[in-house]
Amino acid sequence: MSERPSTFSLLLSQTKYQNKIFFRNPIAAFFTLFFPLMIFLVFSLVFGNEEIPYLGVTTAQYYAPAMAVFAAVSATYTNLAVATAYQRDQGILKRIRGTPLPPAVYMGGKIVSAIMIATMSVLIMMTIGVVFYGVQIFAATLLSAVVTFVIGVASFAALGLLIAAVVSSGEAATAVTNATLLPLAFFSGVFIPPTEAMPAWLDAVANFFPLKHFAEPFVAAFNPLTVGAGWDWASLGYMTFWGVIAGALAIRFFKWESPVGRGGRSKRRKKGAAVA
Repeated sequence: MSERPSTFSLLLSQTKYQNKIFFRNPIAAFFTLFFPLMIFLVFSLVFGNEEIPYLGVTTAQYYAPAMAVFAAVSATYTNLAVATAYQRDQGILKRIRGTPLPPAVYMGGKIVSAIMIATMSVLIMMTIGVVFYGVQIFAATLLSAVVTFVIGVASFAALGLLIAAVVSSGEAATAVTNATLLPLAFFSGVFIPPTEAMPAWLDAVANFFPLKHFAEPFVAAFNPLTVGAGWDWASLGYMTFWGVIAGALAIRFFKWESPVGRGGRSKRRKKGAAVA
């Protein structure tokens, strides 16, 4: 009798499987890994790598970590929500649920894969920034940047699963994630550096959602004017709060079978019965 594989080995295998699925989808790979990099390059060309007067950093020094945050959130929040919802539509989640693979291992593999892809996107962005645009990385704030990144991607992974849990279809997940992430990226200082001219109500909206609390401390960790180690405990706590709440709600409302699919099958059965 063969020995049952350990939970860790199952998680490792599932993570590798999820990575293969991601890289076999060129559209998802492009928008996660290269679209934020393309925005960074365009901003650097349009604005030049000059100092942003009211921030005291160059364009590249600001936008490299800002676009890294956008790439990380796209890998966790957007991709995880959309891919999971579409897999439910296609009946994949229902079939997985019927296998011996523990559901926690399956979802854990998806989350670990999303975090790995987010890490890859950040490394690509920062490497391009350092090598070609003179972006500086500071040893004093490196640890706070790493911790901010880990908490940020974990929180947005939980939010991605929550979106997948509450939407009715993959199309709805695509609409919801794009309709929430893109406007917040403008309000939260990802695409546009924050200024005092921003209306107070818009700043309040940005402060309510976790993206600003991810972007600001991560970008600040690469700002030479940042004093000390760059810890922003309030933002870290706020992102953790969002992640815990989102994770609990995702577990509570997660569905392994699409309600749209059930409705469609029910209608077909009723139609067939009427014809009979």
